[in-house]
Formats: sequence, structure tokens, C-alpha cells
Amino acid sequence: MITAVFVSLTSFSIAQENIGGTDNREKMEFGLKAGVNYSNVYDAQGEKFNADPKLGFAGGAFVEIPIGKYFGVQPEVLISQKGFKASGLILGDMYYFTRTTTYIDIPLQFAFKPSEFITIVAGPQYSYLINQRDVFANATTSIAQEQQFQNENLRKNIFGVVGGLDINLRHVTIGARVGWDVQNNRGDGTVATPRYKNAWYQVTVGFKLYK
Repeated sequence: MITAVFVSLTSFSIAQENIGGTDNREKMEFGLKAGVNYSNVYDAQGEKFNADPKLGFAGGAFVEIPIGKYFGVQPEVLISQKGFKASGLILGDMYYFTRTTTYIDIPLQFAFKPSEFITIVAGPQYSYLINQRDVFANATTSIAQEQQFQNENLRKNIFGVVGGLDINLRHVTIGARVGWDVQNNRGDGTVATPRYKNAWYQVTVGFKLYK
């Protein structure tokens, strides 16, 4: 479904390019964007639960810095919710667990702009963990716990990689990203579980403010 949408948008962009328009690839541009993450975890290192993906908010600001007409750098600062849903058995009873982690994500993406309507991006990402909310439920109880991470021994700084595509339609940008962490979310040497790495798909709509 997502592939079909972006094929349609790409066809529309090419048609617009044939008609003509203002090419802003060599201009510095600022913008705001908002959308959703569809996240899950991978490399759970033997944790015995079944993880399912969950939706979360993603939004913030971006800047496009040109390096000539076809290349550039596109850093962003985003508030990004990730996490997962899980289920399993404890002493024969079914339980359900949801974790929502909120990060400040700072992707530093290198941009390739083959067309004024298409931007392909990829690069490293720095993430800073600011909040975690866990909800545990079974047949008899439901417990919610929220942490602000005052423990300085807990890894809050995580590096990852992201890549994706932007479709540029005048002031509006429709973006799709895929990303994953390259570090575990825990780095303090404890045996606290679950230990995992985030992986996510992201779709956003942005609005550009031309400089």
C-alpha cells in the first residue's frame, strides 16, 4: 500500500517537473514536520516474549543545506515515540506488556536530489532517551510505570541509522523513513530486561519555509 502511494506521488512529481516550476534545490530551506512511527524491537537476545509493533508520534523541525544542485545535508530534530507490545505467560497466566519510549532524535542525513520533487536521504542518527512508560496487565491487575531516567548509569544516548525518501510538492513534503538502532537500549551492565534495539518505519508530512 505504502509503495503504491509513493509510486503514484513520484509519477505526479515527474509530471509536474515536465510542466515546469521553481527549482529550490540550491536554496537553504527550513521546515516543520509531523507524523507517526510504526516501531518494534529486534535482537532481543533470548528474551522469551512475542513483540508486536506499535504506533507513536514523530514530529519536529528540519533544515535542508545544499551542496550544489544535486547533493546536500539534511539535519533534523524530532520528538519520536518508539516501543513495542508484548505478551507471554507467567506461571501459566497470560500477560500483556506495552513499552513507549520517547526520544529526541537527531538524524544527520546526506541528501541526493535527482529531481526538484524527489530527495533521497540516508545517514547516522543520535537519539537521547527522555521518557519511558511501561504498562503491564494480566487477568487481575494493570500497572503503569513512568520514568524520567534520573539514573546516569543507564544508557540514554543511542546511535542508529536512517534512510528514506521525500516527495517535494511546492511547500509540502511527504516523507518516509526506515531506521534502526545499532546499540542496545541498556548500557549499564545490569541484567534488567528486556534488552533490545529499536526498529521503526516513519511517515511524516512537512511544511517548508523558504529562505
